[in-house]
Amino acid sequence: MNKRLLPSERDGLIGWMCRNPVAANLLMVTFMIGGLLMAGRLKQEVFPEFSIDMAIVSVAYPGAGPEEVEQGVLLAVEGVVEGLDGVKRVSAQAGEGSGSVIIELLRGVDSGKALQDVKTAVDRITSFPEDIERPTVSLFSTRNRVLSVLVHGEASEAALRETAQRLREDLLQQPGVTYATGNYQRPLEIAVEVPAATLRSLGLTLGDVAAAIRVASVDLPAGEIKSTAGRVLVRTNERREYASEFDDIPLVTRPDGTRVTLGMVADIQETFREQDLAAFFNDERVMAVEVYRTGMETPIGVSEATHAFVDQIIHTLPPDIDLTIWNDDSVIYRERIDLLLRNAYVGLALVLLMLGLFLEPRLAFWVMLGIPISILGSFLFIPLTGATINMISLFAFIVTLGIIVDDAIMVGENIYEKREQGMGALEAAIVGGKEISMPVFFAVTTNIVAFAPMFFVPGGEGKLFMQIPAITISVFFVSLIESLWVLPAHLAHKGRDSAFWRAVGKPSATCRRGMDWLIRQCFEPFARLCFRNRYATIAGGLALLCTSLGYVAGGWIPFSFMPAIDSGAIIVSARLPVGAPRSEADRVLAQLQSGFDAAVDELGQTDAV
Repeated sequence: MNKRLLPSERDGLIGWMCRNPVAANLLMVTFMIGGLLMAGRLKQEVFPEFSIDMAIVSVAYPGAGPEEVEQGVLLAVEGVVEGLDGVKRVSAQAGEGSGSVIIELLRGVDSGKALQDVKTAVDRITSFPEDIERPTVSLFSTRNRVLSVLVHGEASEAALRETAQRLREDLLQQPGVTYATGNYQRPLEIAVEVPAATLRSLGLTLGDVAAAIRVASVDLPAGEIKSTAGRVLVRTNERREYASEFDDIPLVTRPDGTRVTLGMVADIQETFREQDLAAFFNDERVMAVEVYRTGMETPIGVSEATHAFVDQIIHTLPPDIDLTIWNDDSVIYRERIDLLLRNAYVGLALVLLMLGLFLEPRLAFWVMLGIPISILGSFLFIPLTGATINMISLFAFIVTLGIIVDDAIMVGENIYEKREQGMGALEAAIVGGKEISMPVFFAVTTNIVAFAPMFFVPGGEGKLFMQIPAITISVFFVSLIESLWVLPAHLAHKGRDSAFWRAVGKPSATCRRGMDWLIRQCFEPFARLCFRNRYATIAGGLALLCTSLGYVAGGWIPFSFMPAIDSGAIIVSARLPVGAPRSEADRVLAQLQSGFDAAVDELGQTDAV
């Protein structure tokens, strides 16, 4: 027996794997079966859900202009939070009736403690105007909205709101949907209108009426009563939520015992808050129900459950109300998965075809198998990085498809060359694998090092882009193990020379002869020409390098941090001066709608909100 076939410590782990194919097959099965099981447990989302090191203080100041909001609210908030520990930068934005202060935190700061410090500082402010609503302090975070269900039609605003509320409540009862919110535009309110003459005749003011309503509509705990039978909790439960419940509120009690109630002197209606806010879908008033993905739900699962429910109830609605699915993000998520699968199928076919034609079919099959093994095996390590399956990580998988097969091709081709030199299958696998192991190792680790710095990008962009190195490094790591330990073990056993493999291998013999002719007649003469004129070859290479650098430095190749991508939606906005009347906004809206209708007539029908 040839000495090189004897077990030796110099053969290393590659030689041990080649002589123990059961271990190699067990490792391969572990990657594939374990990866499949772990893939089903990974969170799926359209875009990664993450929190940014940023706190937001939002304050509503009804009826105030931007300057009043800034002077009365925002400057006070900025003054107390700028000196807090962990605060990096403070910015504010004032609008009509509301304002917000954005507090950017230092990297690595405990966001929970910083949020509590901000809340405490804001609560200590005593100079706020009396008319503001209670400030809300929260950490900025993203929510995984999957789609919106639009409730629209010629029905009244109240009917649309009631239908949207019922839709949300019924939708939450469906399996596969856990969280949904309603965007009902204008909030409800109870309007109480008392004629001025009536107030004067009763000797009352609007403040007296408001005080009577406030006192009669409370929901407060009042302690407890202890007795020998136990404790009885006492509570004032007089909260009123409907207009009819306000009729019996007493305003005046006469000496003879008669009372004047609110319902006798006032017009009480359930209506909407007066706001210059309206939304339309195809010229019809619209309400929306936003459906989100939570926990381990998948965007596709949430979308399918919502579509099925909408299809089920849409026929039960009144004829003047309709439902439409809008902005379904699961569509682009599904398209990205389909793109990944199509690229994988094409990659597998090309590897099998090209290696099968120019090397041999059996070797091509095992090299091709490295792609699914690397992809599936990476799911065992992805949970350790905190990554999920989303649009960005799916893009990272697509990037790796063209890279992970390279190391397997290098190993397979080198083993094939050793067999062409007359070595046996086992000897060629050991010698060829060991010979190419260092180049393959450094090739893969170079790719890992190239992606690793993306782990250290700070801020929100860093939390978003960390998905790419988490996926690519996991795939490259498994690909390195598969190409150095699993693939040589499979190629160490030539297998039976059956009629099937002889028939499949006939085209490869012809292609190899053609490739040998091309190398001898074209490549070798050209290589000799370059060697004889090495200075001209070097000069040509430097000229190409300088030309490439000139294109970049000269601005011929544009640079942008985020590429501009065509969207499937067109957004037209018009900003009017603060205080502009509603009639002017309606005029501008009508002008925009007219232009939109003209574009639709020219380009084709579409939906508009």
